[in-house]
Formats: sequence, structure tokens, C-alpha cells
Amino acid sequence: MRIAIAVAAALCAAFCFALGSLIQQGAARQTDARALRFGLLLALAHNRRWLAGIAITVLSFGIQAVALAFGPLALVQPLVATEVLFALPMIAHGNMRPLTRKGIIGGLGIASGMALFAAVSPPTGGVSVPDLGTWAPALAGTTALAVLSGSAALRSQGTARVIWLAAATAVIYALVNALTKSGVGLLMTRGAGVLATWEPYALIAVGILSGLFGQSAFHAGPLSLSLPVIDTVDPISSVVLGAAVFHEHLARSQGLLALQFVGGAVAVAGIAVLSRSPVVLTEQHREVRLPAGGSLTRRSARPG
Repeated sequence: MRIAIAVAAALCAAFCFALGSLIQQGAARQTDARALRFGLLLALAHNRRWLAGIAITVLSFGIQAVALAFGPLALVQPLVATEVLFALPMIAHGNMRPLTRKGIIGGLGIASGMALFAAVSPPTGGVSVPDLGTWAPALAGTTALAVLSGSAALRSQGTARVIWLAAATAVIYALVNALTKSGVGLLMTRGAGVLATWEPYALIAVGILSGLFGQSAFHAGPLSLSLPVIDTVDPISSVVLGAAVFHEHLARSQGLLALQFVGGAVAVAGIAVLSRSPVVLTEQHREVRLPAGGSLTRRSARPG
């Protein structure tokens, strides 16, 4: 029963994340602020459309927290990553293009891969509230990956910049997910005493950082390019954190573990196919920036 609740909540969160991301990206692309600068968030804070997208995303995190309260991180996050299944039809509708066979095959690949991952042997075991000593290597490693990806993004342009920003965003999102799971565990065991621990404040700080990187990725290029990258790297990072920090076990035997890896590989392949579908390529070819209030077009996304 607990796993069923976790799966249902994770899929609901996936839909809400897709809708919120689509709204935010539309607003971010019309903003002239530079990437990875807090001025970008300040500029977006005056945009009602972006605020509506943020409200939906906050709701998504609440639903995801419910999923994490009932299921392990290594199960919940791969399911939340199916948001791309909901986002692609929305993007296709916005571009007035139908989903083609390649898009449908990619979507089915993601759905079947995630279903295999979750159904073969639902992740079990682990602790709900890791100690600080267990967290330290994960925090250091995540920080290093985010810094390296962010630095590479600042030295890149166009598609490469979007990919690097999306990869950094995904790694930070995974850390947000892990801190959320730990915070929920503390809330359930200590109640208001959770405020005397470090996790809620780390979650706030990392949450702000994830917003900065996420909006920078949305600002740099089309959602159909950034979202597949996020939805590939995020679940992989979350599974790694689930095993390293929460000591979650993916499978009870080598055979089942192999099948889970096959499911993950099929899902990643599905995301790769989706990223090359006509609806995605159409949006990428529209790498045309319209400055706020202007009509000038450019052939590639403007750096920063």
C-alpha cells in the first residue's frame, strides 16, 4: 500500500512539474538578465506568469514530499522524471505540431523503462534520517559536480550551454530530493523539533540554488532540450544518493538488479529518442530570442 501511494504521488508530481516548468520556461526566455546571476530571479519575480509556474512547482514539491514519505528515493525520483512524458505533448501543442512516431516511441520507451525499474524489484531498505557524517561526502560531491557543470556552462554557448546548465540543475535537484526525504523523516519523528536540525535550512539554501540553475537552463534554450537532460541526470543522481546516503538497496539479486539497469537504460534511450523528435528539433531551430518588448530575431541563443 505504501509503494502504491508513493507511485501515485510521484506520477502526480511529474505532471505538475511538467506544467510548472513549461510556464516558467516561457517566462524565462523573455527575460534579458544574465544566466547564473541572482538578478535573473529578481527579474522573473516581477513576472506574473513565472510566479504562477513557481506556485505549481511548489505544489509539485509538496506532492513529491508525500511520495518520499511513503517510498524510497531510488523509486520515487525515476517516476517523477517521467514528467517529460507530460511535457512533450504540451510543447507539441504550443508549437502547433503533432507528436510523430519518433516522439511516441521515445515516450513509450521512458514509460516502459521506468515501469520495469519500479516493478521488477521495488527499492527497499535504508534509513530515513542519515547522520551528518554520511551526508558529508554526498554534499561535497554534489557541490563539485554543480560547480564544474556551471563553470563549463559559462564558457559555452548555444546548445552546449543549455546541456551543461541542465546537467548542473539535475544534480542539484537530486540533492534537493534527498534533503526533502530526510526532512520529511525528521518531521515525522520529531515534529516541530525538526527546526532544531540543519536539514531544513540546507534545504532552503539548496532550493534557492536549484532555482537559480533551473531558471538559467530555461533561460538559455528550449525546454525540449533542457528537460530531457534534467530527467536523465536527476534520477541517476537520486539513485546514487539513495544508495550512498540512505543505504537503499535496489534489488535482492544480481538478476533483478540487471533488469533494473535494463529498465533505466531503456528509459534513458527513450529520452534520447524524444530529444531528437521533430517537435523537439522544431523548438531548437526556433533558437530565436525576442528581447522583452522587441522584435529582433537572432539565429542562436544569446550567451548569458
